[in-house]
Amino acid sequence: MAIFDTLDAIRFMSLRDIGLFRRSARTDAAIAQDRTTLGDRAAFEAAYANGDPWASADPAYKYQRRKYETLLALLPDRRFAAALDLGCGVGQMSRMLGARADTVLGVDVAQGAVEFARRGAVDLPAVTFEQGDVTDLSPTLDGRFDLVVLADTLYYLSPMDDALLKRLALRVQRLLIHGGVCLLANHFFSGADRDSRLSRRIHRAFAWSPGFEVTSEHRRPFYLATVLRRVAAP
Repeated sequence: MAIFDTLDAIRFMSLRDIGLFRRSARTDAAIAQDRTTLGDRAAFEAAYANGDPWASADPAYKYQRRKYETLLALLPDRRFAAALDLGCGVGQMSRMLGARADTVLGVDVAQGAVEFARRGAVDLPAVTFEQGDVTDLSPTLDGRFDLVVLADTLYYLSPMDDALLKRLALRVQRLLIHGGVCLLANHFFSGADRDSRLSRRIHRAFAWSPGFEVTSEHRRPFYLATVLRRVAAP
């Protein structure tokens, strides 16, 4: 990692957040193992059985909230009518989106995550949650949103290939109105590691899509973010 990346990371997180990364690694390993015996959705349900598996909403850690604050600051300076948070987890990003959008819908494959998120948003009637699979979204969602957020979601798809990623990019386009915004964020470390290479593949697939125009790209500790705008496909 470059020196400037190390300094950015120190400013971006606290020493306590090292524990957050260790916990996240254990959760990822458990999901990978459970997938082989339980299947995809059941593996995520098992992860959420005891609450917040990545501690993403734990106030003891600074990193995740700062990350979401930074991601929101990358969006165009305007208010959105309807936002969709795909892979919402326990709903922290969805709740924060409530300050930027009139309505927010969070969707996660695990019903346990949805129930946790709902408990955390009882005082936010404009923020709702539903169970759903990003690879099999209802067509009733099409054209309903001017903002779609995919933060650390597509990284967990398995098996992963470029054809699937390109189909998902096209699917996300249909969710957006013309001129709508897609915010994409995924893990990124040294650039040469497996996780970073996978993130590059995801972001390249969305940038490839003829219905998307890349408006900005950003590298932060420890993730890659791309902002895209929905344009008329040729």
